[in-house]
Amino acid sequence: MREFGFELALCARLEDDETLVARQLGGGVVAPANRVLDVVTVTPGPEFRDRALVTPERIPALAIESDVGPGRFRYWKDAFDCHPERARDAVERAVEVGFFERERRGGRDYVRQVTRYPDWFGRLRAIENKPDLGSPGDLSTQLRKDASLALVDEVVLATASHVTRAHLNRIPDPVGVWRVDPDDGVAVVREPDRLPVDGTGIELLERRAGRSDVRPVTAAEKARYRRRLAERAYGKGWRPDEFPACARAAVESGGVPHCDWHGRVVDPKNECGPSCPGHAPDDDPAVDAAAERDDRSPWVADPDGVSRRQAGLDRFG
Repeated sequence: MREFGFELALCARLEDDETLVARQLGGGVVAPANRVLDVVTVTPGPEFRDRALVTPERIPALAIESDVGPGRFRYWKDAFDCHPERARDAVERAVEVGFFERERRGGRDYVRQVTRYPDWFGRLRAIENKPDLGSPGDLSTQLRKDASLALVDEVVLATASHVTRAHLNRIPDPVGVWRVDPDDGVAVVREPDRLPVDGTGIELLERRAGRSDVRPVTAAEKARYRRRLAERAYGKGWRPDEFPACARAAVESGGVPHCDWHGRVVDPKNECGPSCPGHAPDDDPAVDAAAERDDRSPWVADPDGVSRRQAGLDRFG
């Protein structure tokens, strides 16, 4: 199975009513895009229901990290320690998704949180997908980055290959290993160790012949970026942005596009359409990705919203 299809099939299998699943998220702190995590799973924390009530979208990191609180309204420029354009974008998006409310005073915008940002996520797990260990690429370096930074609680390698002792010896000890079969499910070859997320991490920025550029990352920096990672996972999910409008394709397993002509899972954005020799034009498939995610995971597609709930409670004041 190609890596894209392997990844989608694994996401569909991992998603359940106690697990959020997302794909392709930046996994660094100093350089987030320097390490892209194939799959991230998030276990709900003690205040998950409070987070789900706010918005199904990602809440902007700058809005969460600003000095805007749920108490009195503040002039927006005084609450951000960044360029005003970035602050303004964060304010607009936070208002749009329902995390901030705004009022106008004397020609100036004042904002406050509609609710305190909750302690909503628990364990974060990163999964590196490598269906064929015969073509590992730079797998060892990628996994060493994750283990030394310890941004997530656990790191797992998922593969369709038979895993030998030689393979295990090349994989960093803290990394767990799963063997994944599309029909039989997931077999745990080695359990992952819990990583020291509460301590200082070392981020590998670049490796060249005879030299590696690294940067220590404090526990506070990691805590901030763990929250950012969890928020991106909450807002993004794992399903493709589009599905094939083709008579030879079908959507299975809660959001996995499968093509009969190819005989496998396909990437609609890059493989489907008129350029495909097997393309048979059809209506867009009746797929409600948000409804699928809502039904199969703790994520809530259409929450009541904190401000709407508060407005309703005002009737009984």
